[in-house]
Amino acid sequence: MSANKKSPGMDLLDGVEKGNVRAIARMISLAEAAKPESRPALAEIFRRAGNAHVIGITGVPGSGKSTLVDVLAKAMRASGRRVGIVAIDPSSPFSGGAILGDRVRMTELTCDDGVFIRSMATRGALGGLARSSLEAVDVLDAAGFDLILIETVGVGQDEVDVVRAAHTVVVISAPGLGDEIQAIKAGILEIADIHVVSKCDRPDSNATITDLKGMLTLGVRAMDMHEGGWRVPVLPTSAETVEGIDDLLAAIDGHAKHLADTGGLEERRRRILEMRVLKTAEDIIRKDFRDGRDKLSGLMKSLQERTMDPHEAALKLLDRINEG
Repeated sequence: MSANKKSPGMDLLDGVEKGNVRAIARMISLAEAAKPESRPALAEIFRRAGNAHVIGITGVPGSGKSTLVDVLAKAMRASGRRVGIVAIDPSSPFSGGAILGDRVRMTELTCDDGVFIRSMATRGALGGLARSSLEAVDVLDAAGFDLILIETVGVGQDEVDVVRAAHTVVVISAPGLGDEIQAIKAGILEIADIHVVSKCDRPDSNATITDLKGMLTLGVRAMDMHEGGWRVPVLPTSAETVEGIDDLLAAIDGHAKHLADTGGLEERRRRILEMRVLKTAEDIIRKDFRDGRDKLSGLMKSLQERTMDPHEAALKLLDRINEG
């Protein structure tokens, strides 16, 4: 690239800061494309971000995450705040893009200038969040959105990255799904700042609420994720009747205030940045491995003859990639 030619995305920075929808969408697309020449623009976006409160919404499939996000975002808008939504969907095995497209399920919100929704793919990322999803949060943050919701796929047991990507984590359970058992298996009980039981208009919802409250009272948690003694609430909600949505928003705001008052916010920000550095390093290493597959072919004969074991071959492969 010549010295007088701007890197892609630099011309979008002012538009992003002014909240221009087209500029925001194009900048997020640059993050998804992950081309090296776009790094200066994304680095500048990172420098301009850091003001929004990020809320992770997770839970097992069928718990009603997208429907709840829809009504919660409307309540947030009613409070006068701008809302960004990053909806993580499974990746297509063919295109690598998002399969479900949550925007289809949030048609009313798409007409609101104070809401921006982007569906993004996991792209096979372990933990359920791709690096580009976190850069999309940066873009929305730099664009002046007050609250940013990350709605995860809901795959369950391997989806805990959201706890290291958000300031407040909301875990949704639904009656009749056996969520109380799934919560223990997946460590979901451990990661929640706020527990929500959706579809509370159903008669079996009380059992789920009682089970979750009981497990929290018994202290079924392996780690202390709740700085400063935050008491994790269990809130019944119904997206159908909008019951409990105001209580949920009040709990999110209450948790944000609690973090600010106790110094927990800075700790969570540090944890998010640490995770992002590690995730980015993993992406770089993965790309090096994909690009260096030809270096593996020279080791295959020794492996097939069993004169070299896979561990030794892996170390040699690393040496060859590092030399490259």
